[in-house]
Amino acid sequence: MIQTVSGALEKFQNSVGIKFQLYNSLFLSLPFDGIDKTGILLSLFNTDCEEGFRQGKNPQTIIEDFFKNKSEAEKLDFLFRFVQYAERQVVLFDALEDAAFTKLHDINGAGTLNQLEARILQENRISDLAERLQNFSVRLVLTAHPTQFYPGTVLGIINDLVEAIEQNDVSLINTYLQQLGRTPFFKKQKPTPFDEANSLIWYLENVFYEAIGNIASDLKNSFPKENLDLTDLVKMGFWSGGDRDGNPFVTTETTLKTADALRLAALRCYYRDTRKLKRRLTFTGVDALLAELENKLYKEAFSSGRNDLTKDEILGYLYQIRAMLIEKHNSLFVHLLDNLLEKVNTFGLYFASLDIRQDSSVHAKVLSEVASRTDALPKNYDELTEPEKIESLLKITKKIDTEIFTDELTKDTLQNIGTIKKIQTKNGEQGCKRYIISHSENALNIIEVFGLFLLGGWEKESLTIDIVPLFETIADLKDASRIMKILYENPAYREHLARRKNTQTIMLGFSDGTKDGGYLMANWSIYKAKKELTQLAKDHGLSVIFFDGRGGPPARGGGKTHKFYSSMGAEIANDSIELTIQGQTVSSNFGTVNAAQFNIEQLIHAGIYNHLFAAQEQTFSSDEENLMQTLAESALRAYEELKNHPNFLDYLSDVSPLKFYAETNIGSRPAKRGSGKLTLDDLRAIPFVGAWSQLKQNVPGFYGVGSALREMSGNLDEIRKLYHSNLFFKTLIDNCEMAMQKSDFNLTEFLSEHEIYGKIWQMIHDEFGLCREYLEKITGKEDLMSDFPIEQQSVQTRERIVLPLTTIQQYALTKIRESDDETLKEILGKLVIRCSFGIINAGRNSA
Repeated sequence: MIQTVSGALEKFQNSVGIKFQLYNSLFLSLPFDGIDKTGILLSLFNTDCEEGFRQGKNPQTIIEDFFKNKSEAEKLDFLFRFVQYAERQVVLFDALEDAAFTKLHDINGAGTLNQLEARILQENRISDLAERLQNFSVRLVLTAHPTQFYPGTVLGIINDLVEAIEQNDVSLINTYLQQLGRTPFFKKQKPTPFDEANSLIWYLENVFYEAIGNIASDLKNSFPKENLDLTDLVKMGFWSGGDRDGNPFVTTETTLKTADALRLAALRCYYRDTRKLKRRLTFTGVDALLAELENKLYKEAFSSGRNDLTKDEILGYLYQIRAMLIEKHNSLFVHLLDNLLEKVNTFGLYFASLDIRQDSSVHAKVLSEVASRTDALPKNYDELTEPEKIESLLKITKKIDTEIFTDELTKDTLQNIGTIKKIQTKNGEQGCKRYIISHSENALNIIEVFGLFLLGGWEKESLTIDIVPLFETIADLKDASRIMKILYENPAYREHLARRKNTQTIMLGFSDGTKDGGYLMANWSIYKAKKELTQLAKDHGLSVIFFDGRGGPPARGGGKTHKFYSSMGAEIANDSIELTIQGQTVSSNFGTVNAAQFNIEQLIHAGIYNHLFAAQEQTFSSDEENLMQTLAESALRAYEELKNHPNFLDYLSDVSPLKFYAETNIGSRPAKRGSGKLTLDDLRAIPFVGAWSQLKQNVPGFYGVGSALREMSGNLDEIRKLYHSNLFFKTLIDNCEMAMQKSDFNLTEFLSEHEIYGKIWQMIHDEFGLCREYLEKITGKEDLMSDFPIEQQSVQTRERIVLPLTTIQQYALTKIRESDDETLKEILGKLVIRCSFGIINAGRNSA
């Protein structure tokens, strides 16, 4: 083990650490005013921060001492320059890690397709693999959630920088770093939802298209005689332009434009691949067909007004060419053609399926408006009971005129129903076939959407839509089975499911669950809900697909996600792994073809390898389940004591950058639902988790775990055994360690004496200490993340790079609280925001 850890650290140092020190010196040539002095001073300032915090100093003292001979204006000028410099150091470190991806990760080892294929061949399980592939899929859904602080221009530079580093081209690296120095990191205007969609489409075209194509080709080549159907193995979903929940800027026009952009992006990819094929398929007869296809793709992708090329027509050309290659040209280069065939079969003319999402409260208001203005629903609809409302909605027989409504939200919600039909007509049913309902609290919330489709002119018998409830809070997760039972026993809804292949998709939200019930209870509640919902579906002769709303950090369902799926027993439905890939996680985990392919393979492996070789009946024994339930309840009590403290939200708002999130211009969606006073219910999970992350306290990722373990200290032997034998629990603890590794209470220790916030700071600090103490007892490890040495080293290096930024940010926030000078407070506010960029980007999965 020691040798393995030592080898991993050496690999990291050689591939990333030493190069970072080398290339970091190139920053001295960046085109900032006085940059030579800035670089030297920042290094000294970083050292002062480390030593100052060890001595118990606060950020204000550290900065005042460092700039004791500078005026206020000079000090602020230097602090802004420090931020600029550190931001670009983070970019360099990102690029170095991305360039070294294949050296730092075993791309043939555990969790990869190569390992899976080798085991299948070794044990002659090829037919079992083919059968599993017919019933298993992975679906990755790209969302517009605002955790991506890099503007598109900077992401482009990172992409080029990675290539230059891989080629070890110092001259080119230096050029790109100079470009980086002149490129602004700060967005002056909020992006529109369509801007966000275009940013994500870049990843579809340049990363996922190739990565998923590579996976399909690899499997086909490894098992050439099986004629594997991989059309549904990996599918992409898309929320930008369709997610209306709390975002007033998403309209029917946005949705249609996004669907068109997705279609055109797929066509562009096929056109480029066809052009590449022309360089190899130069044979008589084949060349003419390929040229004809190329011409049609070009006109469809780049000429306005054309929408007559179909997926079947494209496939027709490709299959005709394939037959000619086999019959007349000895199958030469047929593998290249097969690669394109797999891509067209997988992505069709929609590329990624556009999901629609809206909050249940909006649907209720719209239907109330419909009842008051039309005869489609009873006039006394608002006064009806839940069963009576369901009955009324299922009796709708007429399409209504959306133009009679004056409220824009009502009109858009109703028009959006027609928009979905337009997208399906143009891009195919897969182009837009899911409607997700946030805050699903009862069966009526699901039938309300069913009713909206009937009002939009859809027939029950031809409703090609999956209606997907989203359960988020602890209470809703607990109630999910009761709600779904009502739906399964409703004849009209059951008939709808029969037309949808007897399959119900249910979305489970990790982010709001953690905000509501804390880390341990949220994860446990989702597991319990999945178990109950799986059994319920079986009892009703249905299949259930779980769609996990996961973010980047452990607090939002991120971290080592594939291990959770690997850990599941047969009591949890596992024929499909579906999850959201949000904001920052898109670029950090799926930013390059190598990274995307590796991480997608981990998910495929989790669903196939365990099914074939490591199947288990139960994730937990009954005794283990009781133990987990007790731990979760204890952790919830501790978290609720903190959450219900009267100064809890004020603490987060005043001592973290929470109130500045809306000014970062990183996303089109507001930081909270509604426009009234800030409440925990209205506060979105991303700014909630992101604010704790920048504060370096990471409450949503560990709080309550220490208290629960202490309360169960009499059962430590059982808990220790559970950690070493149960992958689900081990992954929970490993992710908890990751959140704690990114915490630093020295930064905010000065708050321990604050007359208002001192008690809250002490509660969080004490819980962190408890967690450290008891994690060591059950894991046997003195250091957090020590069994993941490369990740541990990466986190530690990143935390050191951003230490000046977290220090500056806390300094600025303290000055804002204490100052009456509005001009100075405005400048300091900008400093807080600028620090946020580097801190969040350095974390890679911080929000």
